[in-house]
Amino acid sequence: MKRAVVLVSGGIDSTTTLAIAIAEGYEAYALSFDYGQRHQIETEAARSVAKSLGAKDYRLTKIDLRIFGGSALTSNVDVPKKRSETEIGHGIPITYVPARNTIFLAYALAWAEVIQARDIFLGVNAIDYSGYPDCRAEFIKAFEHLANLGTKAGVEGRRFQIHTPLIKLSKAQIIRKAVELGVDLSLTHSCYDPTHEGLACGGCDSCLLRLKAFREAGIKDPIRYAKK
Repeated sequence: MKRAVVLVSGGIDSTTTLAIAIAEGYEAYALSFDYGQRHQIETEAARSVAKSLGAKDYRLTKIDLRIFGGSALTSNVDVPKKRSETEIGHGIPITYVPARNTIFLAYALAWAEVIQARDIFLGVNAIDYSGYPDCRAEFIKAFEHLANLGTKAGVEGRRFQIHTPLIKLSKAQIIRKAVELGVDLSLTHSCYDPTHEGLACGGCDSCLLRLKAFREAGIKDPIRYAKK
């Protein structure tokens, strides 16, 4: 059976990507990160969705990006709330974590080489997103080129491919795809700044994009939000 490493954050995009990889016949090795983010709820969600969807293996890797900071997710900077769609769609927000996808993909590449997998799946999306430069197709293509230049497997002819099945889908389309694949969306977590009880704040960019997508998809969001 063909193997693939799938980066899983616990959010809708990565969860749907994991479901797609499994539906396409891959034996999925799910990988997520405790990188010093504001909360551990997303790693708990990642573990839950990996188990729910039947991943072959799940690994949680610990790295510390708080030593660098530079993001509202890894330093003591407030997460922006209640921004308009125009504001969300303009510029690179403070929730961008410097080089995060580059680092995550490097770990995925290392695991793929060890288990002799040729394929890596990543749930990036270039339509309804918050302006992150490491979610663009140009970045993915460049990293794939790097992967095949800088690994023993690559230079020996076992070419790596990075799959981004959601790259051209809207968030609403992603939600419909998840439902089609039988994903339990109640297990997913998207919020940048959840309450101590684990409820989504409902006001950060990620929550606003998620709520908008569910409205457009005509589907009720199954997670709980903090009352305002």
